[in-house]
Amino acid sequence: MNNIFVTLMIVAMLATLGSLAMGLFAMVKGGDFNKKHGNRLMQMRVTLQGLALLFFALAFMTSK
Repeated sequence: MNNIFVTLMIVAMLATLGSLAMGLFAMVKGGDFNKKHGNRLMQMRVTLQGLALLFFALAFMTSK
């Protein structure tokens, strides 16, 4: 069970990194894409960070 949470945590961390990179790229580029998707990308980053922390806590609680 612990391996599942560790794997999910890693996937959530990589998704967080991807969301952060896209959000930063949108901010640097600016324009219409940033106005349309910038806030949503940063909200997605925060949500994914929360999921990664949740999976970390679950992995820690299920470890021996």
